[in-house]
This record gives sequence, structure tokens and C-alpha cells, in this order.
Amino acid sequence: MSALIRSTALTSRRVLPPASRAFASKAKTTATPAHQPSEPPPASKAGPPVVAAEPPTDSTTSSYSPSHSVIPEEHIPSTVIPAGVVSGAPMDLQSRTVRIYKPTKNAMQSSNFRGKTWRMDWDVLGKGHRWENPLMGWQSSADFVQGTHLSFRSKEEAIYFAEKQGYEYFVQEPKEREIVSKAYANNFTWSPNKLKKIHTK
Repeated sequence: MSALIRSTALTSRRVLPPASRAFASKAKTTATPAHQPSEPPPASKAGPPVVAAEPPTDSTTSSYSPSHSVIPEEHIPSTVIPAGVVSGAPMDLQSRTVRIYKPTKNAMQSSNFRGKTWRMDWDVLGKGHRWENPLMGWQSSADFVQGTHLSFRSKEEAIYFAEKQGYEYFVQEPKEREIVSKAYANNFTWSPNKLKKIHTK
């Protein structure tokens, strides 16, 4: 008998949580639709399409035009997952061109370690967007990607990264070194061109 009284007392104390109470109150109110389902939807407002305003560009000194209304997915292939939307990079990078190349070997060293990776960097901005010394022509480092470069293990990885970020790119192929076998007898072969005279003094 005491257990029955205790269970009834516990059930009488139950109170709906705030979330369920809010849901129950919302379920009672019915929102009126914008238009009846049997009627066609209202026509859109007539007029020219809205185009985002862009800042003026100094076309006389530079061809660089930062576009603030470019959608990064427009020039991304369908096979590439776009990442420029969530990368947090400024929209000015969408108008910049990147260069994919292979660094040359250092002339002061015999090893070819620098020639194993591919590098991607941004082209330097021309006149009109950076301060320039009128006497010597030195330009300031106001460009935030002037000294920025990325390294990749292969050319395909660099191209895939540029397409994924929505960058316009061009590939600069490296010049292959041609090693020609030489012999001492080649010094005495006939040549139709003018001979090179080597003097000891």
C-alpha cells in the first residue's frame, strides 16, 4: 500500500521540460502559408539583375583587377571538391595568377636537392597597387603574398591544389639538362662555321 502511494506521488510531481513545453505550445499555433497550395507562387519582381558593386581599378598602370563578386566554384572542375569557400582566404586571391614551377639547383652546390620538389608562388603585382620609389623604382612589400610559396611533391599535386582553391595557374616546365658525350677527336673534326681560336697568351 505504501509503494502504491509513493508511485502516485512521484507521477503527480512530473513536469514537462522546457523544450517539450515549447514544442507543445508551437504545435497548437498554425502558421498561415504565403500562398495557397492550389495557387501558383507569386511572380518575382521585374527589373535588371542585381550586380555587386566593385571598386574602381587603375587600368592605366596595372591590369590587376580584384573582383569581389567572383564565385570560386565557377572555374573549378566538377571532379574537384571546392575548398576556397571555407578556406578563409580573401577574395582578392581569386583574381591572382599562381605559377607552378620547379626550382633550379643552386650554383654553389653540387647536390640537386632543390630540384626534387615543385613550388607554387603568386605573381608580383605591377604598378598602381604598391608604393614605388620614383627614383630607383623600388616597390614596397605591401603585397601579403609576395614572399609566400608552397612546396609540393609533384606537379599534379600543385595543379590539384590550385584547382581546389580556385586559383588561375600556369605551369612552367623545367629545362632538362642535356649531357653530350665529348671526345678528344672532336677538336679536329671539320666544321662549316667559323673556328674558335684559343690563345694561351
